[in-house]
Amino acid sequence: MLGLDRRAARYTWTAVFILLVVGLLYLIRETLFVFFVALLFAYLLWPLVKLLDRRLPGRSKVLALTFVYLALVGFLIVIGIAIGSRVVHQANALAARLPELLSKLEPPVAPAVSPSAQTLKSTVISTVQKQLANHSRDLLALLPNAALGVISRAGSLIFIVLVPILSFFFLKDGREMRNSVLGFLAEGSHRDMVERIAADLHLLLAQYMRALVLLGVVASLTYGLFFSIMGVPYGILLAAIAFPLEFVPMVGPLAGAIIVLLVAGLSGSHHLLGLFAFLVAFRFFQDYVVSPHLLSAGMKLHPLLVIFGVLAGGSIAGIAGSFLSVPVLATLRVVYRQLLSKTPPAVVAPDGAALP
Repeated sequence: MLGLDRRAARYTWTAVFILLVVGLLYLIRETLFVFFVALLFAYLLWPLVKLLDRRLPGRSKVLALTFVYLALVGFLIVIGIAIGSRVVHQANALAARLPELLSKLEPPVAPAVSPSAQTLKSTVISTVQKQLANHSRDLLALLPNAALGVISRAGSLIFIVLVPILSFFFLKDGREMRNSVLGFLAEGSHRDMVERIAADLHLLLAQYMRALVLLGVVASLTYGLFFSIMGVPYGILLAAIAFPLEFVPMVGPLAGAIIVLLVAGLSGSHHLLGLFAFLVAFRFFQDYVVSPHLLSAGMKLHPLLVIFGVLAGGSIAGIAGSFLSVPVLATLRVVYRQLLSKTPPAVVAPDGAALP
């Protein structure tokens, strides 16, 4: 009627509705990021909460959560006393010396000997020092902007408090949330498929968070031990920085390696070649031995897809987008496989639930 086709109108409305939903999600992306980080944090604590919930009398999940959070606070206090003060001290010392180091850095004088007589070590050191000298003004110009950026984001510190609170509710009421979502679906194949997807995602996200934490711990401890042996300046600070950078795939470890070489070069370290060799060897071991062992086949993605996801996520939402790129791609892979599978295998979560 009137030249309008019902099917075309329905498809058009569906497309418009999807675009509106995508636009809305983009507008509230920062809020969604906080909730997603809280969910990942809940998955990190879930094994300990489940263990205590089974052993405590009365099987009170609230009591188990209380013990876990008290233990977490105590652990953070101990780490803060043992390492945090030294990290802060080294960070302040480096921040105070950085302008001086950059301003005094000059391009190295060309060696009197022929290039063929130069050793590999002197070549590497000379190249690094030359690059630092050529870009010292740019680095100095970035320092005020970086400081302003930190000050402007000081209000986001509320998220540090908000994430554990949201995680508490995810852990406490996760099963009820899952049942509420499934309650909107009628009994049948569609509901069964959603339950299978939820179970797969439960296993995937739980293993992903544990793997990230273990990778960060391995990187931080290995860096700290090697830097202490080699006498690298600000070694504890650099080792502490390596832990959170492991949470950003590819970009984070690469940035950490650049920071290590940059700080060591500015501080006059004579072990740049050894540091470079160590970083290359460690990244090979971490990325091709440790990481595949910790991550299951359900999380494995092709390297090209990971690179695309990290770059695309960074373009869309910065560091947060890069951090979320791998779990988002893995989630889409799980959904895609479930949609294509005609006879999907039974997937059972360890605790029989799709959410903590």
